[in-house]
Amino acid sequence: MSSLRRRLTVTLAALLIGGCVADRTRAADACPALRTEAQRPADLELCASLESRVRRPGYPTEQQYRDTLSTYLGKYCHRNPRNGWVSDKRIRDVGPFIGRQEFGRWSGQMLGTHAPVIIWYSPEMYAWLKQNRPDHSDLPQDAASVPDGAMMVKEMFPAPADLCVRADPAYLEPTSGAAIMVRASAMSHDGWFWGWFGFSDYTPDWPATEANAYPNLGFGQYCVNCHASAKGSSTFASLRNIKGHPGEPLVFLSQNFFTNTKDDNQHLLVAKAPPAEFRRPVAPPGYHPDFLRAFGGARPELPTFARVSHLPPETYDNAWSMPGSTLANLFVTSDQCMGCHAAGSTGLQFDMTVLRAGGVMENISPWATWRSSPMGLAGRDPFFFSQMESETTHFHPGSAAAIQDICFGCHAVAGQRQHAVNRVQRGETCGTFSRDLVDATPLDTDPQKREARIGALSRDGITCLACHRQALGPDAVAHAEAPQNACVSQRQEALNPGLTGFAKTFTGSFPMAATDQVFGPFESPKDKPMRNGIGMVPEHRTSISSSEVCGSCHVVHLPVLKNDRVIAHAYEQATYAEWLFSAYRSGEGTAGKLPYGPGEAARSCQDCHMQSRDAAGRPIVSKIASIQEYSNFPQAENVLPPKDIDLQPRSGFAQHTLVGLNIVLIKMAEQFAGVLGIRTEDPMLPRGGYPPLKRTEQAILDQAQHSTADIAVSDVTQEAGVLKARVSVRNKAGHKFPSGVGFRRAFVEFVVRDGAGRNLWASGRTDTMGVIQDGRGEPVAGEVWWDRECKARLEPSKRLHQSHFQTIRRQDEVQIYQELVAAPGDGPNPSCGDEAPATGALSTSFLSVCKRVKDNRLLPEGYLPLEARTELAMAIGADAKLAKETGSVGVEGDPDYVMGGGDSFTYEVPLRNLGGEARTVEATLFYQAQPPFYLQDRFCTGKGRDTDRLFLLAGFLRQQGTESEDWKLKLVTTGRVRVP
Repeated sequence: MSSLRRRLTVTLAALLIGGCVADRTRAADACPALRTEAQRPADLELCASLESRVRRPGYPTEQQYRDTLSTYLGKYCHRNPRNGWVSDKRIRDVGPFIGRQEFGRWSGQMLGTHAPVIIWYSPEMYAWLKQNRPDHSDLPQDAASVPDGAMMVKEMFPAPADLCVRADPAYLEPTSGAAIMVRASAMSHDGWFWGWFGFSDYTPDWPATEANAYPNLGFGQYCVNCHASAKGSSTFASLRNIKGHPGEPLVFLSQNFFTNTKDDNQHLLVAKAPPAEFRRPVAPPGYHPDFLRAFGGARPELPTFARVSHLPPETYDNAWSMPGSTLANLFVTSDQCMGCHAAGSTGLQFDMTVLRAGGVMENISPWATWRSSPMGLAGRDPFFFSQMESETTHFHPGSAAAIQDICFGCHAVAGQRQHAVNRVQRGETCGTFSRDLVDATPLDTDPQKREARIGALSRDGITCLACHRQALGPDAVAHAEAPQNACVSQRQEALNPGLTGFAKTFTGSFPMAATDQVFGPFESPKDKPMRNGIGMVPEHRTSISSSEVCGSCHVVHLPVLKNDRVIAHAYEQATYAEWLFSAYRSGEGTAGKLPYGPGEAARSCQDCHMQSRDAAGRPIVSKIASIQEYSNFPQAENVLPPKDIDLQPRSGFAQHTLVGLNIVLIKMAEQFAGVLGIRTEDPMLPRGGYPPLKRTEQAILDQAQHSTADIAVSDVTQEAGVLKARVSVRNKAGHKFPSGVGFRRAFVEFVVRDGAGRNLWASGRTDTMGVIQDGRGEPVAGEVWWDRECKARLEPSKRLHQSHFQTIRRQDEVQIYQELVAAPGDGPNPSCGDEAPATGALSTSFLSVCKRVKDNRLLPEGYLPLEARTELAMAIGADAKLAKETGSVGVEGDPDYVMGGGDSFTYEVPLRNLGGEARTVEATLFYQAQPPFYLQDRFCTGKGRDTDRLFLLAGFLRQQGTESEDWKLKLVTTGRVRVP
């Protein structure tokens, strides 16, 4: 829910509690909005000076216009009949007021689209209504557009309307604020500036508050989700409501015969306090001492909250739909989708929700589940920004401009794409996207101000249209040469030289469909509300359910740089290809059938990462949007017919949860929302709704426990002074595990205990920072890459790391499933690839992937042999290198890496000198999204604001007692297994 609706509902609830009377006879006389003095404009000269300025939204600047409008309304300048303003006949309800008797008490609840209203109409608006919506129904309606500068001010009062209907409107204060519409057809597709203003408790939108609240005023606000159902001009206004015209306003049931003291309001459940366990966790008062011991030497002067760079507030992330099918609309921010595709956005309908224990409502809508996911946070991910800073300040500073353009082409795809298209439209080259553009806001001074829209799009992460406007298969062919894709071929050639077909779209290099197209999975979508609201037409496409939607970004093909010269290309990650080569493959792409057909366990990426079934396995059935419908909404004038706006529940409704196992990112977002500039409350379901980040965290935990891996211990024996045990790990994912960026890892902790539960021997135990230690408490080989002060790498030429084991006999040997790569060596002509010798040091640089030193990540079930992988790679337009580089490295002789599915290996623990009798063993599989060597490499190589921010957040992060305690996530465990 927006701050607009939140203010209305909370204010209304307070008024109902304190301002209503105890019996029916007094109710008509008790109007909480009644004042002893008339609420009229007192300074007509001031009002006259503002009159022309208030009719031009956005001028001379957005900030100045907001100030002007606030002054104009605050001085009641609109309540001026002498200046041509007219008003409704009286206060009227816009929905029913329902009474309920419970435990001997009556209470009431307003179920209208707004609190009771009196609307004031500017002279221009009144003239338009008389001309285009006359009293005589036989005349044509909406023949012309509402003229620019026309205004409507919808003042709102306590519910029900009967409380104040007998009072003189001039003496009423709009205690529930006012909704505002100002016509500006050249500024947005729907043609209005929308908002809410509070006459007694109004806080300006800008500068943004600490809560990063949804704005009260602006273009393209969520108000459109209802107003798009109007017959024309996005307004339901009718002369029958206005003084002096025939007819009466619509009437709704109003059960107002009792003392109205219910602690509720017209928007169900939104004013209730959150349960204590949902409150935002409080970070510790200082750096964690163990963090400083491990990494403190990297920053002699520790970053502080006062000095570290904060990302701009989400309040400013508003790139609305512009008029016409302009290329400026190639992307809009997700708030343009939120109004319809978030539960509760009308305040009355609660499709796309489920109830948790205790009656807490959870928003499972597409927008809500995506917004708090790693996809929705991609444009604010502190690990990503630090990684890129390492690339541009340490690894490849001479290629900084190109690297930023490459990286933001995925993590800030909308901003990067829109920026390039805008340049081409101005007759310039595609150019490159810079880091500074991400910070652009409407408060910036020129010349940055013109890039505020680009900044908003960039921070929106992997935004809605990146998937729902992606052109695949026939659409890719149809739009390949379209102007919106003017810079796509350049990106494809730079990143994917020689690749064709689908493969040339790797690294986020996919083409886009037309600016008025939006693709979805359901047939026969209702298109008029979206046409009216944002000028886009929803179309059914089976391609949106294809794994190729994910594959473009989840195969990352990058140049290998040496001294800022491209010496090769390599696959930094290949999750889609790993799926394509597994038993989970679907057997077809958007261009047709593929060799080898579907695998035995065929499932798409979406089947796992966008759940469409409930806990019992039944398809989720829900409407896919929340709009003003004809048959399921309080009646309104001038509304579209049922066939155009009544929605049907859809089976197979998919949640856009889109999580892997990066729980640390979510915990950072929960604890440091202010630094990352995000909201922690759902703007459509605040207070009474389940916290979005908590829901995302739970989705990660569910995936970790049920869909990632299994582990078992077998063949436990003691003989000849050696304890032996066989550990088997099964990969349940449809790709390698771990997958994605190369620094993710999983490892096995194996513990031998005595009868009292005391640890006698352990492989894979960690300290509080997730550093794997040996039996003496020292880091095992490969855990630490730098000295404490970041002055020198520790023996880089030796590429120290843990090998892949088939038998583990010592506590400093650990089975770690990971990929490790080496950078190019220092010779004049270094060679790269799996066949080349490793000459460089281990590296976390995405653009230094010269040689894979180790890749023993667990293969998925039914992994195809190299020959078959090569044929499939060729079929999608890739090369043999993709097939080769998705194989394993350093696992020679291990039969588990032939067909895939998991890994089995043996522990042989010498019983001598254990210090006790071995009674149980336990094997546990852990996951680390950010291993300690990776964090250390960020802090030692990244120089600037983004790494300082990550250092601060990592140092203050509170994880003790949580699922990610000690910087590791427990996936599965065998529990304690008895030693015979």
